[in-house]
Amino acid sequence: MTRHPLLQTLTELRGNPRACVFTEPLWGLSMNLCLPYASVYMLSFGMGDIQVGIVASIYMFSQMVCAFLSGIIVDKLGRRLSTFVFDFFAWSLPCLIWASSQGFWFFAVAALFNGMMKVTTVSWDCLLVEDAPKEKITQIYSWVIICGNLSALFAPISSILVARMTLIPAIRVLYINAFVVMTTKLIILYKCSTETTIGRAKRKAASGKSWKEMIIGYSSAMRSILTSAGTRFAIIISMLVEIVGMLSVTFWQIIASRRIGVPDTLLPIFPMARSVLSIVFFFTILARIRQSNLRWPLYGGFVSAILGCALLISAPAIGWAGYAVLSISLIFESLGTAALNTLRESLVAIYVPHEERSGVMAILQTTVMLVSVPFGYIGGLLSDISRALPFVLSIALLSVGILATTVFYRSVREL
Repeated sequence: MTRHPLLQTLTELRGNPRACVFTEPLWGLSMNLCLPYASVYMLSFGMGDIQVGIVASIYMFSQMVCAFLSGIIVDKLGRRLSTFVFDFFAWSLPCLIWASSQGFWFFAVAALFNGMMKVTTVSWDCLLVEDAPKEKITQIYSWVIICGNLSALFAPISSILVARMTLIPAIRVLYINAFVVMTTKLIILYKCSTETTIGRAKRKAASGKSWKEMIIGYSSAMRSILTSAGTRFAIIISMLVEIVGMLSVTFWQIIASRRIGVPDTLLPIFPMARSVLSIVFFFTILARIRQSNLRWPLYGGFVSAILGCALLISAPAIGWAGYAVLSISLIFESLGTAALNTLRESLVAIYVPHEERSGVMAILQTTVMLVSVPFGYIGGLLSDISRALPFVLSIALLSVGILATTVFYRSVREL
């Protein structure tokens, strides 16, 4: 095991990659304790499926605006300071709002703040990889996702609290805990990291420029996108994976709880199982992925995710058969999600040049969010008709991903 490539990468991490990866497990002790109940928590205040979808769309809209400005913010403030400031506004502050929530407007305001996480998506990503060895990028991203999945070890805490306190009081406590842990995480990361070499150069170059000049400066990043088929492909894959992920996070709890009949106290068990499976897949199947050949891993990720959705919507009401089908769907979903999330980040890191990274990432994230914004509302409308329909939409989007992969690699082979 000591020779396992993932373990070798972990022991060799230094500097900013080490600080980013080693603080990531705190995510599991904070937000991931709340997420299994997020949508059901909203329904508990009398909100309907459409209102839940509207909140998701507000969140996506906020992400779109912040994504567009993220390149400028990250270049002006630097990668390290941007991560510190906007992690607080995107995660710590919304946790306090969620903890005191009384209905729709609380969730809408929290979603607006939560959308600021797109600034830290760019800044944290730059902090992670700009000083990292390029040949280790896929394995570094694997560790990031593994650390996020370590929340599986703490999921029973949510179940115990909900069983003893009922849903709303328990989730309020979990959001207060998330505020404390997330704030601790961002402080530790700030103290243990340094500004990247490219970040220092970008901040110096941006110090004398106005916002208007910085926005006009996006033109060079846009040229980089238009002249790179690989970057365009990375954007398409990111877009599809983002939308499918949003639909899953928003509506999985609803279909499991309200259609299949999983008791509220058992809801965190399934994300726990998903996380454990993802970690197993990272050390077995996904560890064999070669960064030089991502075509077949992409195919495998899309097909596995499609099978997970198909099994989910075919699951009968809870009984032994329902639990069996739901469990098998989780196996395929875990493999597909783990593969696609790792591969989409790897595609961006491989095809986006470091010197244009903040600008290209800003445009990429803006494009992804612009396309994704309507899907929260669309998912809510579909779920209001039938709680299976958001996942039928996911299957269609994942099929588009297979088509895009085929077209891209065929064009690369022909060059």
